[in-house]
Amino acid sequence: MAVAETQLYAKVSNKRRSKSTSALLESLLAKGFPAHIAQKALAATGQKTIEDAAKWLHSHCNDPSLDDPIPQEYALYLCPTGHLNNYLQEFWKESKRQCGKNRAHEIFPHITLCDFFTCEDQKVELLYDTLKRVGDSFSQSFPPFISLSLHSSASYLGFFVGDSHANILKDFALAFSSEASALADCHVKPCLKQLHLTLAHKFYPHHQKTLEQLAKCINPGETCQWVAALYSRDMRFVHYQTLRAIFQYKPQNIDELMINTGDFIYVDPTQQSDVSEGWVIGTSHRTGCRGFLPENYTERANESDTWVKHREYVFVTASRLFTQTENEPKVKLNGGACNPSMSRSVTNVLSLQLSQNAALRRGVLVMRHGERVDQVFGKSWLQQCLTADGKYYRADLNFPSTLPKRKDSVKHFECDPPLSCCGIFQSKLIGEALLDQEVTVSYVYSSPALRCVQTAQHVLQGLKLDQKVKIRVEPGLFEWTKWEASRVIPNFMTVTELAEASYKIDTSYRGNFPLSSLVPSESYEEYVSRSSAVIKQIITACPNKGVILIVGHGSSLASFTRPLIGLPARDSSDFAQAVRKIPSLGMCFCEEIKEENKWQMVNPPVKTLTHGANAAFNWRNGIVED
Repeated sequence: MAVAETQLYAKVSNKRRSKSTSALLESLLAKGFPAHIAQKALAATGQKTIEDAAKWLHSHCNDPSLDDPIPQEYALYLCPTGHLNNYLQEFWKESKRQCGKNRAHEIFPHITLCDFFTCEDQKVELLYDTLKRVGDSFSQSFPPFISLSLHSSASYLGFFVGDSHANILKDFALAFSSEASALADCHVKPCLKQLHLTLAHKFYPHHQKTLEQLAKCINPGETCQWVAALYSRDMRFVHYQTLRAIFQYKPQNIDELMINTGDFIYVDPTQQSDVSEGWVIGTSHRTGCRGFLPENYTERANESDTWVKHREYVFVTASRLFTQTENEPKVKLNGGACNPSMSRSVTNVLSLQLSQNAALRRGVLVMRHGERVDQVFGKSWLQQCLTADGKYYRADLNFPSTLPKRKDSVKHFECDPPLSCCGIFQSKLIGEALLDQEVTVSYVYSSPALRCVQTAQHVLQGLKLDQKVKIRVEPGLFEWTKWEASRVIPNFMTVTELAEASYKIDTSYRGNFPLSSLVPSESYEEYVSRSSAVIKQIITACPNKGVILIVGHGSSLASFTRPLIGLPARDSSDFAQAVRKIPSLGMCFCEEIKEENKWQMVNPPVKTLTHGANAAFNWRNGIVED
């Protein structure tokens, strides 16, 4: 047991316990559940129905922490509903699409009244009673609307609550915290600093202007009914990442985790360093069980997706908010003005305008190569495909039908492997998706590795550009040479050999870094310096508008995009941890903001490609033979 968990158990185990007399608890006790476990189930499901609690208990029957006396954490939020919330949700969606996910996307729109505090399971009902009593006492004094003004900095964007209205909200929070602390024997701390509704937090500085443009189109005077809501979360997983299962996975080994589509899994980033590539170890929110699961069966979820809403108090506001007309005054935002009647369409118009501008900008799409044969069949893949006299044959349908001709030994393919047939299919599929999105690729650069050249070729085929755009083979795009298993630079096919093998190569292109300049087992600093120099030279050599496609390796995504958008290199250990999670055809996209003389990272123009493994099959095993 970890030291932090031991201290946590000790903190809560010697608090006195009292029995609740709720009807829900009595129903669970009648079914034979112990009181402390029944109370835990009720707290975890918001004490709503006996069915919810019974379902939770059934799912957690194998939960090793079921008997542990760790309570939930609770927070009191003031949440908008109605038209204002609709426009805030539209901002959430549009800001994520244009600028990527930031810290604010982890939680729904809200004003924090009381930050997270612990409360014993058997005393949670006292919090409900307190919310109802305090809400009733403030119902007449609650403001008919809440004054909100937009504030922005390099890492924060949000609405600040006006002083007069903030004082009322602080009094409400103070009254709730005082009564809850006394009745439920817990320490509730009200928020008495500047009250705010966060729109964006911890974003890249170059996204600030775009986020401000989107935020100024939200009219804070829109129709809104405010709700004080009590939420809970599992305090054990506060600093974990939350993943959502997008496929079902049935364990193949005893240490693997069963997941259903839609399950949430808590993953501690600090515990993943020793996990096999492509796997993570996590704890299921649905069952409480822990085990290994394939990472590509999941996607990132929001922190609040696993939170439970317990009770809410709806403040009934004046009817004038529901009868706004176009004759009402405009609402000022940061010195400007925004007509409430116009706010319904401005976000969509701005989105369209920015999308049109983006289509006219230069872009850089950095992509990892497709599935390579040794990724599927291991480092000895070539031995499986050679006859006694050294001729290649296709030992499995996922091997390429032929290998390109090269003047030196075929054994050099061991260190410079080709794509598998699935890798070829993946690459064409990405090209077709780019074509569907009308992405204009003007230049293509590739690492000298055969798998990268082949990926570039088949992406161009999917784009129907293989007869128009030629591939520039750039040795400087090769991966960090320290990771090369042979500890030497592979003997790549020459540009002439690639062209003779029908790859659409620009034979007139002369690389910025000749092959002879690649150093075996280079230091991380040398690799970072090489990558930064290469991307700058590529940008300079491609002045025309359109997309520059760079096909490289897993290490390429960070090493080429971070210097482009002005970010420093990661620490080498963090860099390695990030690279191992990048799948085949993983990609990053940067676009140029020429008027500001900078680049920004945005969502790639196409979705990611996810698929499961398909193991080798011998029909004799289990079909004919026992």
